[in-house]
Amino acid sequence: MSRALAAATHWVFDMDGTLTIAVHDFAAIRRALDIPADDDILHHLAALPPDEAAPKRAWLLEHERELAYAARPAEGARALLHALRARGCRLGVLTRNARELAQVTLEAVGMGDCFAPDDVLGRDEAPPKPDPGGLLKLADRWQVPANTLVMVGDYRFDLECARAAGARGVLVNLPDNPWPALADAHAVDCAALLAELERCWSAG
Repeated sequence: MSRALAAATHWVFDMDGTLTIAVHDFAAIRRALDIPADDDILHHLAALPPDEAAPKRAWLLEHERELAYAARPAEGARALLHALRARGCRLGVLTRNARELAQVTLEAVGMGDCFAPDDVLGRDEAPPKPDPGGLLKLADRWQVPANTLVMVGDYRFDLECARAAGARGVLVNLPDNPWPALADAHAVDCAALLAELERCWSAG
């Protein structure tokens, strides 16, 4: 891990599968909403006529609400957030979920106190990743250059979002890194990421 990454003070996290244990069955969601297997769910819904999209969006929101209340924290996620907070870092969430459900999820996993409400962006506050709009919005809100942000996530959309914004991308919660050209760092989970950061911090 680079010293520059360890010295970063503005961190943005994906939520589902990054701060929480992944539970979404996207194949089942596509089947329930009659979405082709290769289509991105949010992009597909955005392209539908409003009267056709509305009931599908409502179904998706309620399905995600059930998952939010049952969310469990990912290994090491709480400790990582608390360590970054203790160092004075600013923390945000950028999720393809709805912000209201992101707040429910964060409270359910004991991380609600780590983020200011306006620093949690969902699919209605920013274009879905991999679009970099959410990261750029947070950079503007925090009044820092986008290239000082670190985006932490568990999927290539998170890394592509970081790359498009000029930020750094960190991949977590996968045993290997299938996107080495996109990730600036990789850790098997948030606990391992914290351990790497602590090594860099202790080395000065």
